[in-house]
Amino acid sequence: ARYYRSRSLALEAVKGGHVHINGERGRPSHPIKPGDVLKITKAGATYEIEVQILSERRGNAAAAQALYRELPESLARREQQRELYRLNALCSPRPAKRPDKRERRALQAWRHGHD
Repeated sequence: ARYYRSRSLALEAVKGGHVHINGERGRPSHPIKPGDVLKITKAGATYEIEVQILSERRGNAAAAQALYRELPESLARREQQRELYRLNALCSPRPAKRPDKRERRALQAWRHGHD
């Protein structure tokens, strides 16, 4: 329910092993029911959701969010991972501005061993 933009992307995720249903690798034809726990890995983040109700047709994102609830452990784990990424970004050096043409040429010469 709206974790992927299209059915074809969702199908590829299931075939690729990025979706597990109740601890087992999901299959495209596997039916789900209320109470099932899905583990979805997407863009480096892992979501664990519990299916609350099923819908007969695809709706908008707000309607889709009423169909499931994310488990509290999953929310805490993703928040911790987000904080680690943020702290890691603070430690990596970044220049104050983009290099200008002269600085780019100096960087290229340094990388390629020319003076």
